Amino acid sequence: MMEDLSLHVLDIAENAVAAGAQKVDIRIAEDEKNDLLTIEIEDDGSGMDEETLRKATDPFFTTKKGRKVGLGLSLLSQAAKECDGKLEIESQPGQGAIVKATFRRSHVDRKPLGDMAQTLSALIAGHPGVRFTYAYRKGKTKQYVDTAEMWADGFWKTVAPGEEDEQKV
Repeated sequence: MMEDLSLHVLDIAENAVAAGAQKVDIRIAEDEKNDLLTIEIEDDGSGMDEETLRKATDPFFTTKKGRKVGLGLSLLSQAAKECDGKLEIESQPGQGAIVKATFRRSHVDRKPLGDMAQTLSALIAGHPGVRFTYAYRKGKTKQYVDTAEMWADGFWKTVAPGEEDEQKV
């Protein structure tokens, strides 16, 4: 069982990268007025056919070689349902996927959002060639990160082994 929602986001984003995604968009919205928390992850990976899409939330189904179970989407679906929410998945082969989980924000069983900064750091460091965007909205508060902007500004660099960088870490 995952302790917080950021771990679900990490799992789904890692699956997107494993499916060949070069861009992963993570959007989180807390809507206090309508008592909703929405997490949406969209990627440009290989996508899923209808049969795979139908089985995607079955914990005993996986497309990964050498595994017999695929718990990521089934655990996220369960977490959403436990909080009067739902999981929706849109996908077509070659078109990537959109995974959207909604939760009743005030539900006593809703897991905390968790450490999204750590989740994003792990994704960015683990997959330097993938573009990640993150958008968070709660009321008038908005946060946005785009790794393409970080790379363009020189904020984030990837240095190949053996290459010297003028700024030592």
